[in-house]
Amino acid sequence: QDAFVAFHVNKVLVSKYLKPLQIGELAPDQPSIEPTKNEMLVKDFRELRATVERTGLLEPNQLFFFLLLAHILLLDTAAWLILFYFGTSLLPFVFSLLLLTISQVQASWLQHDLGHLSVFRKTKWNHLLHKFVMCHLIGASAKWWTLLHSQHHAKPNCFHKDPDIDMHPFLFTLGKKFSVELGIKKKKYMPYNHQHKYFFITLPPLLFPTYFHCHTFYIAYTKKYWADLAWMLTFYIRFFYTYGSLLETKSLLAYYFIFRMLESSWFVWVSQMNHIPMDIDYDKNLDWVSTQLLATCNVEQSLFNDWFTGHLNFQIEHHLFPTMPRHNYWKVAPLVKSLCAKHGIEYQCKPLLTAFADIVHSLKTSGELWHDAYLHK
Repeated sequence: QDAFVAFHVNKVLVSKYLKPLQIGELAPDQPSIEPTKNEMLVKDFRELRATVERTGLLEPNQLFFFLLLAHILLLDTAAWLILFYFGTSLLPFVFSLLLLTISQVQASWLQHDLGHLSVFRKTKWNHLLHKFVMCHLIGASAKWWTLLHSQHHAKPNCFHKDPDIDMHPFLFTLGKKFSVELGIKKKKYMPYNHQHKYFFITLPPLLFPTYFHCHTFYIAYTKKYWADLAWMLTFYIRFFYTYGSLLETKSLLAYYFIFRMLESSWFVWVSQMNHIPMDIDYDKNLDWVSTQLLATCNVEQSLFNDWFTGHLNFQIEHHLFPTMPRHNYWKVAPLVKSLCAKHGIEYQCKPLLTAFADIVHSLKTSGELWHDAYLHK
C-alpha cells in the first residue's frame, strides 16, 4: 500500500515483521483497489513514486543537514555567551532570548527531518541523532513525537485519528461539518464564536509551556521510554546549570518560560497554516494522494520561507513523500502539480501571511457556523 511505502525506508527489514501476519492472497477476479479509492490516481502516483526513487530525490545531502545542525548549535551557544559577556541587563537578556528561540525552532525542524528518517540512509543513525536533537537540545521525547506524528501523517485532519486536531471540541471547534454538528447538539465547551480572538492568547503561546511539556513526560513515563527520559534530563541539567550560573531564580524561570512561549508561537503558526484551513472530516478511506491533498496546502517558496518554516511550506510534497529530504521538495513540486492538474485535484499554494490569516479566518467561520446552529431552534 502507498502509506506503507511512504513511511518505510528499509522495506526488506519491515517485511520480515509482516510475514507472520499474512492471511492469504486475493483471488484473481478480486479488485486490489477499494471502491472509495481512485484507481487511476493510485496508478499515476505509483509511477510518480517510481520516478522519484529512480532520479534520486529520496537521497539526502548530508552537507545540507550538517550546516543546519551547525547553525543550531552556534545560535544555542551564542545565546549563553551574550549573557556571559554582556551581563543580564534588559538588552542582552532579550537578544539572548531571541537567539535561543531561533535555535530551538530550527532544532524542531531538524528533529522533524530525523524523525522522518530523511537525513541519513541508515535508520539507526536517524534515530540516534533524533534523540540528541529532540531530547538533549529541545528537552522532549523523540518516541513521543514519532508516536503522535505518525498518526497525523497517516490520517491528516481525520477526526479521532489525527491527534493534531484533538483540540476539537474542547478548546476550538474545527471544520465546517463538525462545527454545525456541535451546534445542533447544543454542546459548548468554550465560547466558539470568539475562538478566532482567544486563539491568539491560547494555542500559539501556551502549547509548548503547558500541554506539550506535561504530555511528553507523561507519555515517556507511562510507555517506559527510559532512554528518552534520560536524554531529556540532560537538557534540563545543562540548561539550568549553565543559565542558572548567570541568572537569579526568578529571572531564570522567566527566561525559560518566555523562550518556550516564543518557540511555541512560531511553531503553532507554521504548523497550523497548512492544515486548519483545510478540509476536516471523518475518515472516508480515500486513496493516499486524495487523503493528503484534502488536508494540506503549500506556502510560496523563498529562501526566507524555506528557512522560517523548515521547508514545511512544501507541506503537500512532504505529506506525499514523508521520507524525502526537505531540500528536494522544490524539485518534485512541478511533478506533483502536474499529477493534481491531470486528476482535477486542487493544489493550493499561498503567500505566507495569507496562510497565517487563513488560520484565523477558518476559526472565525467555524465559530460562526457553530453559533448559528447552536441558536437555531
